[in-house]
Amino acid sequence: MNEILREIGMIARALDSISNIEFKEFDLTKGQYLYLVRICENQGIIQEKLAEMIKVDRTTAARAIKKLEMNGFIERKDDQHNKKIKKLFPTEKGKKIYPFIKQENEHSNEVALAGFSEKEVETLFYFLQRVRKNIEIDWEFVKKGNKRNY
Repeated sequence: MNEILREIGMIARALDSISNIEFKEFDLTKGQYLYLVRICENQGIIQEKLAEMIKVDRTTAARAIKKLEMNGFIERKDDQHNKKIKKLFPTEKGKKIYPFIKQENEHSNEVALAGFSEKEVETLFYFLQRVRKNIEIDWEFVKKGNKRNY
């Protein structure tokens, strides 16, 4: 039972490592592709919502977003109604590599789910969503400065 999260962690680290190697030619490093994909899929998202979506702290998100902006993958634009709000959008450069990132993701899904029936894939997805939702409760709790009781 305790090995489930280890397995999930190993899968996540292996896929992240593969992606970092394959996206190096685009100057995307250390998980920046995750941010770029979410910005492409949610154009106009704000940094705080993006950090929440990816499940990272604000500082980590700010660093990755800054690098993506410096490398010309994304741009920040003022909100029409509130100039303090900066919305994130992919640039042409970001939009151009998005299909390659999606293709890599689809390939990884095919490899990971090889030999699974459609029903098994649906069941796995359902259970993983439940695990994520359980973890999100603790993530929100700890993010607010609280300590979990073990």
